[in-house]
Amino acid sequence: MTSVKEIAGELFDEGHSCTRSVLQATAGSSNQELLAATAGFSCGIGKSGCLCGAITGGIMALGLKWRADCSADLMSAFKEAFQTTCCRGLSKSYAWGSEEHQANCRKITVATAGLVEELLFDQE
Repeated sequence: MTSVKEIAGELFDEGHSCTRSVLQATAGSSNQELLAATAGFSCGIGKSGCLCGAITGGIMALGLKWRADCSADLMSAFKEAFQTTCCRGLSKSYAWGSEEHQANCRKITVATAGLVEELLFDQE
């Protein structure tokens, strides 16, 4: 059985955004309209460098699974793991779009999918 983290990583490797990868991997949705709605959240919402898109995808997934009450827990766990929730801060050590930058985003995407899975599993 493929783990949620592996699925998120595979989706990211296929060229999907961090937001879509986390949402699709953790919520299991293949609804194309819903997945298309994730497009504007990558690169820190509208490429602004603000809130990391992986978090956004995770919060969307929690909502779809009727666990929006866990959103603050996801934010807290993410900040504990990465010290910031800001895409700009998470990416500051890398040239934008470089292999290193993409590898960092993949790592964050995979880890976030794991955090969402833990929150969903802990609540069942």
